[in-house]
Amino acid sequence: MAAPQLDIDADIRRAQAPPGWVYTDPEVYRVLLERGFRPSWQIAADASDVRLPGAVHPLTLHEGSLAEPLLLTRDHDDGLHCLSNACTHRGTLVCEHPGNERSLRCRYHGRRFGLDGAFQHMPEFDGVADFPSPADNLPRVPFGVWGPLVFASASPAPHAPLERLLEPVTRRVGFLPLAAARFDPGRSRDYLVQASWALYCENYLEGFHIPFVHAGLNATLDYSAYRTELYEWCSLQVGVAKSDEGCFELPAGHADHGQRIAGYYFWLWPNTMLNLYPWGISVNIVRPLAVDRTKVSFRSYVWDPGKLDSGAGAALDRVEREDEAVVEAVQRGVRSRLYGRGRYSPTREQGTHHFHQLLAACLNGQGD
Repeated sequence: MAAPQLDIDADIRRAQAPPGWVYTDPEVYRVLLERGFRPSWQIAADASDVRLPGAVHPLTLHEGSLAEPLLLTRDHDDGLHCLSNACTHRGTLVCEHPGNERSLRCRYHGRRFGLDGAFQHMPEFDGVADFPSPADNLPRVPFGVWGPLVFASASPAPHAPLERLLEPVTRRVGFLPLAAARFDPGRSRDYLVQASWALYCENYLEGFHIPFVHAGLNATLDYSAYRTELYEWCSLQVGVAKSDEGCFELPAGHADHGQRIAGYYFWLWPNTMLNLYPWGISVNIVRPLAVDRTKVSFRSYVWDPGKLDSGAGAALDRVEREDEAVVEAVQRGVRSRLYGRGRYSPTREQGTHHFHQLLAACLNGQGD
């Protein structure tokens, strides 16, 4: 059964928000995973997971939904690789635990690969015609490193390379010591949200709700100066502080020089948030688990611990729990047979409208 089409008017003044079935229909959920998530760029791991030559780090891309098994390796010439983790003989996972190896050996029938994924040896294969061939190498997966993070995509769209996706981010915050950020497990955790992944994203994409939902954050940010900037596959919300506490020290010539910037909130299609604060990066990864169930992973990367407890980035757990409660209430509401299609605030919901346009294009098969 084909998923229904979704129309979002490009003019925010005329547009209607999606109807409830976008967040509740299992077929819509399946189509958005295949068309939106499968070709998307996802945070796969920390660069520190494969810091030394010989390091191997298995991972699952789209954990909980599409579940693509991948493997990060650093070969003994210091080359970094992202590979399929499915053996080209019978599909067994080649590597099941992080560690340090000279080569990769499948424990099922002994097929061996180099750390670059190249086939090396297979026992009991004498006489096999046209063997080995390039198909016996582990498939290579496109990837890239940004600051402390490794991004990967199992099937990236040719028109949307990682560099193009991240260009607005790097241009705005490239002056920060991104590569110096270190993972802080004590400030990182997962949240289970009983709501659609799309509802969670659209809540993130507007500051309209801040005065009504986040009293603590509203006391820190200047709501009248809060603004949204739109790009092709991402958007940026700029949080301006009410005081000088917890603000960036922006270099001369920066686009926001002279302003009290408390936070840069980047959203990357379809489900990744990079929140930049003076102390470091708070990463939010929104992982669909079911049509109405989502895991949100908060990961903190710190370069200045002395600034952790001030400004807009000081109470992230509380803000998350406040968001979680309101998003779950929305999920219950959009199931209503009496709910139709809402409208947008042209001054406050540009990010949500932009997300819904991308969502509609994905659901309608545009750009496939």
